[in-house]
Amino acid sequence: MHSNDPDIGDAIIQITDLDFAYNGQRILESVNMTVTEGDFVAMIGPNGGGKTTLLKLMLGLLKPDRGEIRILGRRPSRVSHQIGYVPQDVNINRRFPITAMDVVLMGKLAPGRRWAKNSAQDRHDALDVLDRIDMADFADRRIGELSGGQRQRVFIARALVTHPKLLLLDEPTASIDTRGQTEFYQLLKRLNDEVSIVVVSHDLLVISTYVKSVACVNRRLHYHHHAEITGEMLETMYPCTDEEVCPVELVTHGRLPHRVLKQHEE
Repeated sequence: MHSNDPDIGDAIIQITDLDFAYNGQRILESVNMTVTEGDFVAMIGPNGGGKTTLLKLMLGLLKPDRGEIRILGRRPSRVSHQIGYVPQDVNINRRFPITAMDVVLMGKLAPGRRWAKNSAQDRHDALDVLDRIDMADFADRRIGELSGGQRQRVFIARALVTHPKLLLLDEPTASIDTRGQTEFYQLLKRLNDEVSIVVVSHDLLVISTYVKSVACVNRRLHYHHHAEITGEMLETMYPCTDEEVCPVELVTHGRLPHRVLKQHEE
């Protein structure tokens, strides 16, 4: 949901008048967004439009040049333990002798205990979250022996093992086949009962069944709540500009609004 009405729900993410530039090039401009508890947001837009940068700002890995970000009412760096993150490229050598359990236990690493031995409770928590995502039977399987979809489930488990309130995912299904993508988003929909989710994705046709809101990002951000994504959006979103008016009008009942049809014909 996107609203300024405090009665609609507690704000998980609050972004106000945010600008960000890299090496003098403006990446994000005048970004405003409110995500409330329980939302499932698809963040879409062209390559280079600023989606991954915005996720990194939410994580506190980057700082805005102007404006502010609040996660659960605080600066991202103050609540990093309440944010689960699955990056776009998870670089794990498939030949390295590391198990699914080992990967999940990495989520337990924290400042001050980086070299501490995992406790019995840590292992219990890791096995519990693997069980929640139907991967408990693979706990001792080497990560290189798993399919792409199974590996992504393990990385989800790593992000969930600290019981975050917000889950951020950057192109999580890039290396998964179509069937695996469907199963993956079904899993996210189930997890959304417990955690708010923001996912960067190009899988518009697959993800449309599961998300509750859509954020169109191309330097500026335009937020649509209770949105339906359709195939025509592939051709209306990606040539879009960074003008003040969002070039995407979300489709209802399978038909494009007249303004978008006109733009598409041109």
